[in-house]
Amino acid sequence: MSAASSKAILLIQTAFIGDVILATALLDYLHQTEPATPVDFLVRKGNEGLVKEHPYVRNVLIWDKKQAKYKGLWQLLQQIRATGYGRVVTLQRFASTGFLTAFSGAPERIGFDKNPFAWNFTRTQPHIIGEGVHEVTRNLHLLDPTYQGPVVAPRLYPTLTDEAAAAPYAAEGPYLCIAPTSVWFTKQFPQEQWLKLLAALPPQYRVYLLGGPPDVADCTALMQASHHPNIVNLAGKLSLLASAALMRGAVLNYVNDSAPMHLCSAVGAPTCAVYCSTVPAFGFGPLSPFARIVEIPEPLECRPCGLHGYRNCPLGHFRCAHGIETAQLLAVLAEAEKTKW
Repeated sequence: MSAASSKAILLIQTAFIGDVILATALLDYLHQTEPATPVDFLVRKGNEGLVKEHPYVRNVLIWDKKQAKYKGLWQLLQQIRATGYGRVVTLQRFASTGFLTAFSGAPERIGFDKNPFAWNFTRTQPHIIGEGVHEVTRNLHLLDPTYQGPVVAPRLYPTLTDEAAAAPYAAEGPYLCIAPTSVWFTKQFPQEQWLKLLAALPPQYRVYLLGGPPDVADCTALMQASHHPNIVNLAGKLSLLASAALMRGAVLNYVNDSAPMHLCSAVGAPTCAVYCSTVPAFGFGPLSPFARIVEIPEPLECRPCGLHGYRNCPLGHFRCAHGIETAQLLAVLAEAEKTKW
């Protein structure tokens, strides 16, 4: 181990919740390969709850992107330089985190070659989307370019408080969880499609709707429109880690290609991931022991229409979502009921 790598390492991931969750795979990898190396983690404000109690994280650095964004970025750079990291690794391809990495003063400055500040990194890796390589593996190559092992699942560690928050709901008998929303419209299974599923679900299951504070209205509307006899709206009521703890005990979790899917992966929760405009080949698919993907059976010339999705279907028909049959979703539930994981 070089003198630089024997010092603390800083991982930078200030993007969305799902990106932070996937990045936790590197924490477990580093713990296995370099157990004596302290690891700090930089995230955007609002995502710190995912890792502040993580057993393999020494310190969590926070960038507030909404208040004095660039002043905060400059202050972070001073903090990073003062800490004297041996390695700084940015998992993003954006200039802001590339700036922190390039001028961190660390002997090893690592990131993807598409970053605008890659010219001042000591090592870069390609980031190629669409060949089926999982994002976790792309990230792992930043730590070890020769890594050829299995995909390392992300891992989160709900606290006792998180477990206690989920426990009363988990104790109500067999249940399913549905996380019906997404930041991107064309990644989100439409309400009318969720309503078809809710109408067809076996009545013995309690159904929990999950989401954050911004999802309360959509989950409320879905619950009110549903005729399912045993549905509970928990959107905005549970933390991310408490939601993960609840999902872990579900018979099945129905999710979009979005952050709740990665929550499932991080606690090994059974997953049915509904893909609308995006495709698994992008490399962000579910990694739970029981994970199934549901998508429109026939190919569409317009799919995928983009990496992240859009606020509206560019062609106006949204067939990639409306063409999915309820029977496909029920088939996954039937399989999950028979599977031991």
